[in-house]
Formats: sequence, C-alpha cells, structure tokens
Amino acid sequence: QVQLVESGGGLVQAGASLRLSCAASGRFFSTYGMGWFRQAPGKEREFVAGITSSGATKYYADPVKGRFTISRDNAKNTMYLQMDSLKTEDTAVYFCAARMGAHTTKPAEYADWGEGTQVTVSS
Repeated sequence: QVQLVESGGGLVQAGASLRLSCAASGRFFSTYGMGWFRQAPGKEREFVAGITSSGATKYYADPVKGRFTISRDNAKNTMYLQMDSLKTEDTAVYFCAARMGAHTTKPAEYADWGEGTQVTVSS
C-alpha cells in the first residue's frame, strides 16, 4: 500500500499552465505503475495519463495528448503532471493513483488513491 498526496491545483485562465505533483509515502514507489485521473461535476472519473514503474512508457488520453506531460522521479517518490494550453473542459478534480501490474485506464483497477486537487480553468 502507498499513501498519495496531490498538490499544485488552482484557478487559471484558458491557455495557461499548471504542474501537479503527487507525493508518495513508502519504500516501494518505484515498483508501482501510476496514473492521473480527473472527475468533473456530474461525470465519471476518467483516465488522463499513466506511467510505468520505471517511467519508460507513458500513456495519454486523447483529449490531453500534446498538451499534458506525465513524469516521475523515483528518487523523490513523486509523480508529476505538466498541463499546458489548458482548456475550460480540463476543469475537474485531479487524482493520482497507484497500482501493481500492467498499465490500465480503468479506475477500479487502481488500489491506492490520493484525495485530489481542484483544477479550474476559466475562459
């Protein structure tokens, strides 16, 4: 099990950038595949980006490809989401999640979750 804490959310205008961080506790962070998800009001939680335990392979949802970049620093037990060219439709609570095993975009297959950080993009 790993404890996760997100930070870096906020209120920005469309076109701006934000960098989210996900700090993990525990000694085995480098063995977990990680993901970023988001949930807007009245909508289901959706996959945003994922990264393998080594950081060698990254995955992105179509709506964020080319604008968001996922990365991780295993020495610091931290994962990041660089969000550029933000759009109003990116407004949501953003969650980080961890799981053992192969990559998946399904939230139910992630065992550990943070509390989330709010991202609001105004027009």
